[in-house]
Amino acid sequence: MSMDGDSGLRGRVRTKDGWAVQHAVLTVTDMTGNQVERGTADDEGVVRTGPLPTGMYTVIVTAVGYQPTASTAIVPASGRADLGTLVLARQGGTELPPPGIWTIDPAHSTVGAVAQHLGISSVHGHFTEFRGQIKIAEVLKESSVEAAITAASIDTGNKMRDGHLRSADFLDVDRHPEITYRSTGGISPAGPDRWTVHGELTMNALTRPVVLDLTYLGTGPDPWGGVRAAFRATTELQREDFAMNYNQVLQAGISAIGATLRVELDIQAVQGDSLPMG
Repeated sequence: MSMDGDSGLRGRVRTKDGWAVQHAVLTVTDMTGNQVERGTADDEGVVRTGPLPTGMYTVIVTAVGYQPTASTAIVPASGRADLGTLVLARQGGTELPPPGIWTIDPAHSTVGAVAQHLGISSVHGHFTEFRGQIKIAEVLKESSVEAAITAASIDTGNKMRDGHLRSADFLDVDRHPEITYRSTGGISPAGPDRWTVHGELTMNALTRPVVLDLTYLGTGPDPWGGVRAAFRATTELQREDFAMNYNQVLQAGISAIGATLRVELDIQAVQGDSLPMG
């Protein structure tokens, strides 16, 4: 593609949340439908064409994983035209952060669980030690999630209860020190900013399919020079699926602990394969 100073068309290709689409392709056709120019976005998402005669053109922007967009551009006598910001929407109408590895920051994330207690209230707990990564692929269905939780780090605010949860009646942390999750079927859109993650959870040496309902909350800079993405995810587990069958039945026939655990994840992930200081 020829270049001549500032002549031709220039534009910035972005996602809905402002990220550069580095692999976008801009194709220019004249009003008869003939291709006259073609350009590829640079690392900043900026795309340029060579010089064009004065006239009206059709501009088509495409990128893998995004819905194509088309618009009309008029090149004036100066030979230059700024297309401004060209926004591409993800296929399926949902967004995720830019492709690459995102490392979960446990200091600014929460892995929690809620169990019904006595049939009238809930007991809330969380794990204080965990790690993981989210890999966003160019083809979104090929994205993946992996995480590991230190089982003994369970904290419900009651030492006696926490000790019982670490025992063989529940997590059996001496024999099974880690709880792991890995996606197996990629990530699929489930609505605006919502995703379904199909994966496997291993706990108490038992592996079961677990589906996460994931919401993407957006991205932004952090004070340490990095970029963070925020997610919220939920799922429900049946205790008996993981051999946590202990229970105490009260006189009224009510179980002390409910059979279902609701898992609630609030995650901050840092762009890259390591965490910054702070």
